[in-house]
Amino acid sequence: MNSMKKVIKTKKRRVHTDRTGLFVPACLFLGMGIGFLTNQLVAGLFIGLGSGFLLMAISKTWMK
Repeated sequence: MNSMKKVIKTKKRRVHTDRTGLFVPACLFLGMGIGFLTNQLVAGLFIGLGSGFLLMAISKTWMK
């Protein structure tokens, strides 16, 4: 019974949530929306994608 409790506790400790990957689709959708508003869809998509990757890299650097 004690070994079962140890296994459960170690699994809970190892869980690490890395949500930095959410920056890419979020910025992509923001860029798409801005691109639709300004009638420059492709430019908005590229700016959103680039800013999403940039924010993800910055946040991963600061998390360490």
